Amino acid sequence: MRTLTLILFASFLFTLTADAQSLPRKVRNVEVQDLDSKKARLPWWGEKNLLIFYVDPEVPKQNHDFVSWIEENKRLEGPNIEGFGIVNLKDAVYPNSLVRKIADARTAKNGATILCDPDHWVSSAWRLGDCDNQFVMLIITKEGELVYYHKGEMDEAEQQRFLEIADKYR
Repeated sequence: MRTLTLILFASFLFTLTADAQSLPRKVRNVEVQDLDSKKARLPWWGEKNLLIFYVDPEVPKQNHDFVSWIEENKRLEGPNIEGFGIVNLKDAVYPNSLVRKIADARTAKNGATILCDPDHWVSSAWRLGDCDNQFVMLIITKEGELVYYHKGEMDEAEQQRFLEIADKYR
């Protein structure tokens, strides 16, 4: 009986993982928080395609060079796409107030839009799976379809794949 339970549990986990990876799929706008802990919805939802960086504050340097290159070269700017960050506060080991202060300083420096997810609202609603210690890059169309999703460090091939997909939505 114990073996059967373990097999069923493993099958369930595999199904969750496979489900988290199936793309494209519809997702919904979720409630998050702004940097002042006030309720907010994702900006530009339904108006533009969205490039979202969903980041655990413990690993802000994952993909840093690639993201910096995108920003410096204005590589993904276009009339049909907007990018912003969402900080995964639930998995942060740092106090949320400190993380919000750091995010606020970044916003003041470069005008970036940064929101906060205090309780896995985004990862749960969009079935992203475990995002602890992950820098997650997402592309959502203005029709509400998640068309790109990657967790963790991106190798050169994945960076190229990301750019090819993102270029379709600029």
